[in-house]
Order: sequence, then C-alpha cells, then structure tokens
Amino acid sequence: MIGGHGGNIYQLARQLDCEPSDICDMSANVNPLGPMPELVEHLKARLAAIASLPEVDAGIMVEAFAHYYGIDPATVMAGNGTTQLIYRIPQALGAKKALVIGPTYADYQDACAMHGVACEHLICREADDFIPDMDAVCRSAASAGLVFLCNPNNPTGAMVAKDTITNLCRTLPDTVFVIDESYLPFAPHPEQVTLIDSDLPNLMVLNSMSKAFRIPGLRIGFVKAPADLLEKLNRFALPWSVNSLAQVAVQWLMTHPDAVEPFLAATRTMIEREKGRIEESIHQKSSARCFPSATSFILMRLPRGLKAAAVWEQLAAHRILIRDCSNFTGLSDDFIRISMKGEDQNRRAADLLIGLFRDHHIQREADEN
Repeated sequence: MIGGHGGNIYQLARQLDCEPSDICDMSANVNPLGPMPELVEHLKARLAAIASLPEVDAGIMVEAFAHYYGIDPATVMAGNGTTQLIYRIPQALGAKKALVIGPTYADYQDACAMHGVACEHLICREADDFIPDMDAVCRSAASAGLVFLCNPNNPTGAMVAKDTITNLCRTLPDTVFVIDESYLPFAPHPEQVTLIDSDLPNLMVLNSMSKAFRIPGLRIGFVKAPADLLEKLNRFALPWSVNSLAQVAVQWLMTHPDAVEPFLAATRTMIEREKGRIEESIHQKSSARCFPSATSFILMRLPRGLKAAAVWEQLAAHRILIRDCSNFTGLSDDFIRISMKGEDQNRRAADLLIGLFRDHHIQREADEN
C-alpha cells in the first residue's frame, strides 16, 4: 500500500502543532463547495442509524443509485469506497495480466500486486498533455485480460471521449476494461462522457460519491458491470461493507435531484473559474506549466531545477498541503498537483507558488552568473 496518496492533514497538523482544520488541504481531490448542508442536516437527524447493523448488501442504496442513473440494479454493486472495489476486481476476475494507463492512481497496480496479477504500465506522453494514444493502448491492451483507465485521470486531468473508449472495448472483446469515473462529476458535461449506461459486455464502470459530495469519510463507491462479471465480484463480497450513515447518505442524494444537480452544476462553474484564474497567473508570472485538466485539480510541472519536496515544504510551512507527485509511476519530483478550494485559498496558494518560483529563478540566475 502506497503511503503518499495525499490528504494527510493529521500528520502535518502534528508537525506544525495546529489543528487539522487549520490546514488548507489542496492535496485531496474533494469538492470545495461540499458537503451539501442539506445532506449534513439529514445525517445529523439520523445518527440513530449507527445503533443498528446496516443493510447487509446495501440493496436499498443500490436501487436508489440505479434509479437515479436509469440502469438495472442487478448490474450494480456497492462498496466501501471505490478503492475496496478496485482491490476486489483483479481477485475476482482472475486475470493473468493487467494494463494500467498512467501516470495514474497507484491502487490499480497495488490491487493487482496483492492478488498476484502481473501489471504493466502504459505511460502517456507529457508532449501530448498526458492524453492517451489510443492506438498504443489498443496494442498493449490486446495481450492483457484487464485494463484500468481513470477518466478523467488522476493526477493529470486528461479525459478520453466516450466514443473512443467504446470503440476500444468493441475492438478487444476479450479484454475487460475498468473505467474509473470518480472525478467525472467535476468535468464539463459529464453526461456526455459517462459510460454508466453502457451495455458493453466487457466494461466495468466505477463511480465514487466521496469526491463530488465531499464525504470521503463515509467511503461510498459503486461498480456497474454486466451480470456475469458482477457475479464474479459477488463471490468475494463482504457482508455489511457499507456503513449505515453511508447508506442513509446515498438514499438521500439519489432521491433529491432538485438539490443535487444544481449543487454539482455550481461546483463545475466554480472549479472552471478558479482553475482559469490560477492557470493564467502561473502562466503569466512563472515558467511553470499547468496541464489542461477536465476536473478539479491541476497537474503542474515546476520550473527547471525546483523540486516537489521543496515546494511541498514551503507551502506546508504556510499550512497549505499540496500533492508531491514524485511517487506516481511515470512522473517525477518535477511535478506537483493542486486541487481547487475557495477563491481566497486558491489566490493565496497561487501567490505563494509564484513567489517561490520567482525566488528560485532569481537564485538560479545568480548561481549561473
């Protein structure tokens, strides 16, 4: 298990002798507008649910999710976050070889390693803004029984069109494709990209509620898959894997579209505005490069000679936590990732970064002269 996912505000708070709430966590990819106040109040009123066991298979929650998306509940499984499902998939499918399209979330590879599945990476090119070369993907995936693709991708923000993925699945019918849509709610027009309603026989779609609704502590994830693949997953399912409050939360979210959909629309508007503001400032005032992102975070290549650990330390001293990307396979200590927060927090972080980049440039020029 990798220890550097980001979001470890507790460790930093101990180092700085402050409260975790005093830290601006720009390393965790969660909704800057969430959680929804209506949902919080609903959960507060139902805390008594923790006194009883949750529904053993989260069936009511699954039905609510399926109804919201207009899909068959028999093709949906709930889990204790998408990560639990990611770790179950290589075990259940019994694939001998997997392909991970990277740089991306480390748990795809870790899940394969845990269950003895050989895993290869296809690393997308920086020159292509980390957008996958689908011809290369097709060639590599042809010899794999299982392919993981995060769409939009973490940490790059790159997104692949729906038709492109559909065509790939049809070209390689003997390969199972796992498309992780955990960050899709942050992207413009997610309804045009999602594969949740696809009936392809070799496609599994992961859906997370942790990020979009900012409830990662409840651990809520789903997988939508053909019945035969879902049956394989069911053989390894654990009873009571989704806690009572998580089930209450999903039932409320999936039955209140009049509140949920405007909330997500406002989130997307805010994120696009804030990303544009930061990207413009970084571009105009430094040599750092921000990569195009369809989601709530920005991958950034640091100015020449400046390393991620140093930037992490400088911002941590100001109680801002960012993501050092050096432990992503396919990246290096030349990269950081920052996730959007409120306008004031984003502006402060951007100003600190620009100041750090400026000081580094001045020092480098002095050293070279």
